[in-house]
Amino acid sequence: MPMMSTTTAADRRLTTALERAVILDTPAKTIAARVRSLTGQGPFKDVISGTGLGHPAHPPLTDLVIGSFLAALLLDLLAPRSGAAAANRLTTVGIAAFVPTALTGISDWADTELSDEASRRVGLVHAAANSGALLMYCASLVNRMRGRRLRAALLGLGGAASLSLGGYLGGHLAYSRGVGVNQTVFDPGPDDWTPVLDSAELTDGQLHSADADGTPVLLVRLDGLVFAIHDRCGHRGCLLSEGKLDGTVVTCSCHGSRFDIRDGALLRGPATGAQPALQCRDAGARIEVRRRRR
Repeated sequence: MPMMSTTTAADRRLTTALERAVILDTPAKTIAARVRSLTGQGPFKDVISGTGLGHPAHPPLTDLVIGSFLAALLLDLLAPRSGAAAANRLTTVGIAAFVPTALTGISDWADTELSDEASRRVGLVHAAANSGALLMYCASLVNRMRGRRLRAALLGLGGAASLSLGGYLGGHLAYSRGVGVNQTVFDPGPDDWTPVLDSAELTDGQLHSADADGTPVLLVRLDGLVFAIHDRCGHRGCLLSEGKLDGTVVTCSCHGSRFDIRDGALLRGPATGAQPALQCRDAGARIEVRRRRR
């Protein structure tokens, strides 16, 4: 137990130090802004974000890269002669898979909010560690092709170490910082009818933000009907009430995801899931909402 506690403390010191490394702010913000300008909004951004998949595209791609590289390393260690050809092919597969994996990952990272500077800092080091691993694996492949098996194996071992650091920081971003996680999945709204707004305050065709027992709710009255969806965008948590309404479509002001206000349906990414929709009723002078029954 003491060993586990010491290890955990060391891990936290690393991530905490990176989260506080203000020296990383300038390059992180510059690179992120450039990435966002290149990926833009539309079909390409949706594809690399995983909009059609219903979850981010980056995580499953990492399995192919890590699996290929580590399998090659195991062959180098356990079957250096008989497994040489297979190790060469696996290294080639890992390098080829690295490109789409990096593209999807840097796109997700670039969408981290300006207020979430800690994730930007950790993400930059995550990308640097993985890039270092790629360089070592490329050098390893060159040496493999030239028959320098020992040098190739040592470079592969260095690449695995760098990849492990990148993977650890990627796990921290996803599971500790919530990057790529649906921001509404654990907050579907109240079970019972909850008053959120005076009916007179709900102007037709305007976005209104309200609170339903801690759940941020976006309300819109259209042609006499009232609709309500979760106000916090599932992509990165921006408030949809600060976006724009065009007919029945609300566009997130942060990254351009679009949702149908009537049922929360996702119309355009980079979000990967619909917004939770709430039942809504006009109870005299008050608007009330509750989570939809299934």
